[in-house]
Amino acid sequence: MRMHGMQVHLIRMQQSWLSVTVPRMAATQAEQALVEQWRDILALHARTQCELDRALHGHGLCASDFEVLDVLAGCRAPKGTPSYRVQEISERVHLSQSALSRLIARLEKEGLVERCMCPQDRRGVRVALTAKGRALHGEVLPVQRAVLARMLTDDTP
Repeated sequence: MRMHGMQVHLIRMQQSWLSVTVPRMAATQAEQALVEQWRDILALHARTQCELDRALHGHGLCASDFEVLDVLAGCRAPKGTPSYRVQEISERVHLSQSALSRLIARLEKEGLVERCMCPQDRRGVRVALTAKGRALHGEVLPVQRAVLARMLTDDTP
């Protein structure tokens, strides 16, 4: 049985449409899955940040304050006072340099950190924990780690 010319044309158009549409639909589904995963990450970050802020508030800190103290507490300098340059801290806590400078100024005012000129580069500033900052970090560290464990551990079976 012979097909009418119009039927053949319609079948070819459908095949052509499917060859373009089906891969695009798969790409769209894959893209949507990535977007959903990204939004899940953002939501988890926001919830965790709020929980950290709540838990640390009673100690006079927010999550960003603690992150700076934690970075400085982990600093191991071969000689002299353990310290980091502001740029090095900025890279580790994911804050802009201007936001970090304001945060460090506040922590310095509270006596938790101290700033000094970098001996190798007089334009640079180094930041170190004070004894008060180290003591507060030690006191608050278990609180922060407990929040992270609670928020980031998947307890679902």
